[in-house]
Amino acid sequence: MADKNFEAQLFKAADKLRKNIDAAEYKHVVLGLIFLKYISDSFEELHEKLLAAQGSYAGADAEDKDEYKAENVFRVPENARRSFLHSKGKNPEIGKYIDQAMEEIEKKNPTLKGILPKVYSKQNLDPVALGWLIDLIGDTAIGTEASKSKDILGRVYEYFLGEFANAEGKKGGQFYTPKSIVKLLVEMIEPYHGRVYDPACGSGGMFVMSEKFIQEHQWRIDDIVIYGQESNQTTYRLCRMNLAIRGIDGSLISRNNEGTLLKDLHPDMRADFVIANPPFNQSERGQEILQWDVRWQFGTPPSGNANFAWMQHMIYHLSPKGVMGLVLSNGSLSSQSSGEGEIRQRIVDADLVDCIVALPKQLFYNTGIPACLRFISRKRSGNWDRKREGEVLFIDASEMGHLVDRVHREFTDEDLKKITDTYHERRKTDGKYQDQTGFCKSAKKDEILKHNYVLTPGRYVGITEAEDDGIPFEEKMKELTKTLAEQMAKEQEMNENIKEQLKKIGFSL
Repeated sequence: MADKNFEAQLFKAADKLRKNIDAAEYKHVVLGLIFLKYISDSFEELHEKLLAAQGSYAGADAEDKDEYKAENVFRVPENARRSFLHSKGKNPEIGKYIDQAMEEIEKKNPTLKGILPKVYSKQNLDPVALGWLIDLIGDTAIGTEASKSKDILGRVYEYFLGEFANAEGKKGGQFYTPKSIVKLLVEMIEPYHGRVYDPACGSGGMFVMSEKFIQEHQWRIDDIVIYGQESNQTTYRLCRMNLAIRGIDGSLISRNNEGTLLKDLHPDMRADFVIANPPFNQSERGQEILQWDVRWQFGTPPSGNANFAWMQHMIYHLSPKGVMGLVLSNGSLSSQSSGEGEIRQRIVDADLVDCIVALPKQLFYNTGIPACLRFISRKRSGNWDRKREGEVLFIDASEMGHLVDRVHREFTDEDLKKITDTYHERRKTDGKYQDQTGFCKSAKKDEILKHNYVLTPGRYVGITEAEDDGIPFEEKMKELTKTLAEQMAKEQEMNENIKEQLKKIGFSL
């Protein structure tokens, strides 16, 4: 599949085989096979090099598990390799062979214990379709050195995650944040070193994009350590697989049934970068037991809406020079009920709010609620950047992006560059930032006070001025008056015709 849209072709072909299986269940079937194919490709390629024992592999032992660990390659037993499963592809018990392969891989690789899907022997899976799916995925090299250099796997996995999220609708948003939103968050806060934390990590997209950011800027991936938490068991497994296939250590990703707010599994961790898309307007059951929690430094959040609970949880976990970016509903910018206005005011007064970005509608799979990005920084008093104490940057990107289908919108690369360049130019000591009517405004504290601490960007950036087309105002009014008169004359004529027709059939007016 050399075509540049091969991932779309692969998904379309794979989706045809799901028949009556829900996308929520089928995604584990397909993504599990992609994972299996990737680690099998990686293992077999390294295994052959070790067997040949040439060059840098001279004297290597192909049976030594440390040889594979040294190159971040998972050990794959014989009955889990592509060649073996391909030979069983037409066997009616192919599902059983795949489940056994997953179990054997977990035994050989303790870091994967309890992570891999074992759903292939279920009765609703057609063994013939499953065999075809193995052949389909098997025809794409995704774990070899050549394919890794082209990020074939990343393209396939991300595309499939997005398409399954789309197919699941609102439920899909629980595990997937659209790529352009993740990219914007990462490009804004630049998580290139230290601890990176996502308290609602879903399928791990924030971590994957952080890794890409580091690679693109030629920094060292070893310079970051990732922490995360996820309550949903199946989403947690997706996250761990998503990280594993990229060689990212996911051992500090934690899971519990209660959720991050009710049971924080990293209570003492302080992160250099916090990045998250927590559930919008979540009503957190049991939150009343946290009334005096140490995380609520700016006020106790209401139990009926967890927006400010998430925000304070993340601020609590920021290091003394930490930076964070999170997605929240627009309501969090202006709400006054249940003490939310007071909490927002205290966070602004603490001089933590660095930037607010208003987002366009239709960006997310799980909600139509208008959303914003909020950037919090503890390094606004210099620290290599320009001092930005007592001011907040407002960016209105609500009219940006383009529709990729009837219901979903995405930012273009040009959109992302415009937003991130604006943010970074304002941060630089010698930056060329300027306010732009209708798009951005760096507002001082007194202006925010005038707006009663409402942080909606539209209040600050103003309305974009219409571009002068060179036509004098008097001429425009004359033409408009003429057009209106013509329309009124047409309506009058149509009304007279209707009256005549009604009279003919006996109606009197």
